[in-house]
Amino acid sequence: MDLRELVSALNDFASLSLAESWDNVGLLVEPSPPHTVNTLFLTNDLTEEVMEEAVQKKADLILSYHPPIFTPLKRVTWKTWKERLVVRALEHRIGIYSPHTAYDAIPHGVNNWLTKGLGACTSVPLHPSTAPSCPAEGTHRVEFCADDTEHLDTVLSKIKDIQEISCLTTLPARVEGEEQTRVTLNCSQKALLEVVALLSQNSLLYHKTEILLLQKPLLPHTGMGRLCTLSEPVSLSDVIERIKSHLKLPHIRLAVGMGKTLESPVKKAALCAGSGSSVLKGMEADLYLTGEMSHHDVLDAVANGISVILCEHSNTERGFLSELRDVLSIHVQNKINIIVSEKDRDPLQVA
Repeated sequence: MDLRELVSALNDFASLSLAESWDNVGLLVEPSPPHTVNTLFLTNDLTEEVMEEAVQKKADLILSYHPPIFTPLKRVTWKTWKERLVVRALEHRIGIYSPHTAYDAIPHGVNNWLTKGLGACTSVPLHPSTAPSCPAEGTHRVEFCADDTEHLDTVLSKIKDIQEISCLTTLPARVEGEEQTRVTLNCSQKALLEVVALLSQNSLLYHKTEILLLQKPLLPHTGMGRLCTLSEPVSLSDVIERIKSHLKLPHIRLAVGMGKTLESPVKKAALCAGSGSSVLKGMEADLYLTGEMSHHDVLDAVANGISVILCEHSNTERGFLSELRDVLSIHVQNKINIIVSEKDRDPLQVA
């Protein structure tokens, strides 16, 4: 399968527009074209050990959930381990692709996989994603009516000189029995200030002006984190055992909420794969489930009667790769071989 065809299929599976703005997603390393992909290699973290495994298994493209290139590289030498990853990839004609937070947001992604550890439940995103292309342009819409055609032409001429104006239209309208012209335009926040300043020079136009904030529609079942409602309340101790089983972990870290015990019922759980402090903060639930949180955010949750389960960052993500392998195989019509790293693991252990 040609690399560009596969990358297009991966982007269709999870639109990169759903990733957080700070993230670095998509095709990060590309061998010179044409590049055929016979083996796609899945890993949560691309370490040097995992890279050697990919080389040994003759991978043509590595899908690394976490982007190995995040902070911009000023050079590519043998000095640092992330530079060496790029060197090794290019030496062996291996591409590197990272979806990261795009996979967190999608309905069939990492966070939905993590909800399965709670048992039967319904879930909604904690922070819903918005449609990336609606509205197409501008943050605000300005509408006003005018009955003086000559003066309106002068105003429109000045408006057209303002940068970041789009969708400027004029239509005949009847207002209070009088024939007038309705003007509609989209503009950025910066341009809005200039438009308002221009219209305020004519009190009749200004008093007939309406300004609308353009908001993008929410995407169903898509976004960061999940708020889960269990079909039946279960004890905190039972939830712990379910999560350990789902994540295949011998232990987790636990902070019991103020006034709660291991036998306290859990009906609502807020979760976020990876590092969940910013996503979970302030959410009302019986339980927070994530990979890691700051010490003070844990203290805040406990003081509010919310228990916290921490499983280490990548342990809340890695198990998704096996499920991903199966669904991606169907998505690309079994045209390539998809394998999961055996060397990839969380760097933290209990000693």
